[in-house]
Amino acid sequence: MNRITRFLAAAALALSLATPAMAQLGGPVTGTPTNPITTPGSADELELMKALNGGRIAGRGSIPDVQSQVLIQPEGREWRDFHNKTLTWVGGIAVLGMLAILVIFYMSKGRIAIEAGPAGRTIKRFNGFERAAHWMTASSFVVLGLSGLNLTFGRFLLLPIIGPEAFTAVSLWGKIAHNYLAFPFTLGIVLLFLVWVKDNIPNARDIAWFKAGGGLLGHGHPEAARFNGGQKMVFWITVLGGALVSISGYILIFPFVMTDIAGMQLAHIVHGVLSVLMVAAMIAHIYIGSVGMEGAFDAMGSGEVDLNWAKEHHSLWVEQEMAKARDTIGGPAGAKAAGAD
Repeated sequence: MNRITRFLAAAALALSLATPAMAQLGGPVTGTPTNPITTPGSADELELMKALNGGRIAGRGSIPDVQSQVLIQPEGREWRDFHNKTLTWVGGIAVLGMLAILVIFYMSKGRIAIEAGPAGRTIKRFNGFERAAHWMTASSFVVLGLSGLNLTFGRFLLLPIIGPEAFTAVSLWGKIAHNYLAFPFTLGIVLLFLVWVKDNIPNARDIAWFKAGGGLLGHGHPEAARFNGGQKMVFWITVLGGALVSISGYILIFPFVMTDIAGMQLAHIVHGVLSVLMVAAMIAHIYIGSVGMEGAFDAMGSGEVDLNWAKEHHSLWVEQEMAKARDTIGGPAGAKAAGAD
């Protein structure tokens, strides 16, 4: 009798502990309990989602944050599919496609040389403040781009090569760098806009520049002022795309401050798609500004570019600078000073 009494007491205690737990999970306290744990994609999950009929499963919590009480929200499945499938395809096509185009272009055209050859004289292209703002934005973007690409492709490309421990460390430090470098990147976007917007207003001359292939396709160099049509396109991709990437990124850095879970999922989609497209565009920009064109890197390196390079790619701007020098110094000496080293 004592054993039976102890058994019944233990059973009653177990039942009393299980009942609140079932209520916390939202399952029935009598009859056969519903098991909330299912395998993704299994028949149990499909049956559960069918029973939800587009709704959510929520429990009860002891803290004020009601967001933590949501166990399942169907929109999360769509976001997961986007992150694991759609973004991978979009990013892969954009980045690898751009790399393939540049390889084909280099193999067919080679490096774009200065047709008249180096003049041996230089002209001031960008001052120190402009170069500092550019390099702050560019260096931040490189780290942001690499750490972001790791979040999308790292599990498939990097993890099998370096192993789980090294991949964990790389991803952790990449996440920290990604969060903090968002601030100098945003500042750089603002500075570049303020400094260069007046020279990047599109006009009819840019249409002629694109029709002529920018001097990269075929022969001859179309007229251009301080920035040509291609550089203006890069400028607006950087400014507008960078602004949207920054705003959506801050929504993710500070969760639930500006929006709810649905808004954060939308912000992630915008952030992911625009980021991979910007990476593809900046790969082309880096190629042209380095190995793709002779003399182009000097503009952001020393700030001084070869005079013949400037005449070929920015002829109207050179004329304007020569005119300024003549007005300032007076006579032919002004033109010589504008093109002197």
